[in-house]
Amino acid sequence: MMKTAQPIHDITSVRPASGYRLELSFADGTHGEVDVSSLISFHGIFEPLRDPAEFASVYVDPEAGTIVWPNGADLDPLVLYAAVTNRSIESLLTTLAAS
Repeated sequence: MMKTAQPIHDITSVRPASGYRLELSFADGTHGEVDVSSLISFHGIFEPLRDPAEFASVYVDPEAGTIVWPNGADLDPLVLYAAVTNRSIESLLTTLAAS
């Protein structure tokens, strides 16, 4: 059975930084920092993440290829990749479709 390549936008590591910032690494070697508070509102499933200790409990789910928190909250890795690389989601999808 042939092993398929890991999607380039899959997250391979996460480390909490200051405030609501996370340092992320992706399967293609891209890495950078993202301010999660600029991507979400702390309501619903994200409400518990207002607590810095809960926010810092983030981890990578290798099967999903993204970050998750113990309460089940997660974020789309493509959205995070776009934030880290300062590219639009549309441009990333166009690049994916062309490859």
